[in-house]
Amino acid sequence: MVRTQIERRGVRNDAVLRAMRRVPRHRFVPEALHGEAYQDCPLPIGYEQTISQPYIVALMTELLQVKRGETVLEIGAGSGYQAAILAELGCGVFTFEIVEALAERADTTLRALGYTNVHVLHGDGYDGLLQHAPFDGIIVTAAPDHIPQTLVEQLKEGRRLVLPVGELSQDLYVVEKTSSGVEKRSIIPVRFVPMTGRASTMGGFD
Repeated sequence: MVRTQIERRGVRNDAVLRAMRRVPRHRFVPEALHGEAYQDCPLPIGYEQTISQPYIVALMTELLQVKRGETVLEIGAGSGYQAAILAELGCGVFTFEIVEALAERADTTLRALGYTNVHVLHGDGYDGLLQHAPFDGIIVTAAPDHIPQTLVEQLKEGRRLVLPVGELSQDLYVVEKTSSGVEKRSIIPVRFVPMTGRASTMGGFD
């Protein structure tokens, strides 16, 4: 998977590649899909949610540019796979999941695999987690139709927010908070499940 789907498509960060090799992806999908867990595609995990394709997980992780000992906020835990990759990098992770059953399942899976540096929270996540802000990185694994202002505010200066943005047409964005403002750039077209909850009613950066 790493050699043919990820390295071949341009992901070069050694720590990210090691993490992708170490995390057992099949543990994060339904048992009936274990045989497809390492294919280059998203897979359903129930409740109209998916686990992203391996390449997209690796790309978003590389774009985030976080290091061991740093703290990351994730919005959209899903199965917990992205959080596990970040944990393998040595990051502390706070991850929100709006679907309670998925939050419980992700927490169970992560604990069973020994990831003590991940904290799974059931909730919307749109407002971030102010009591632990600012964060060294923020990653969003569901697509809002705008860049949430609340998340940008909880990012450390010089650090990155990585997220898909859009409705029918989506792009993966890197948003960097600088001393002079916010810089954003589009990376590639993507397709994620929509961000639900307060994201559908609140404003942010265009």
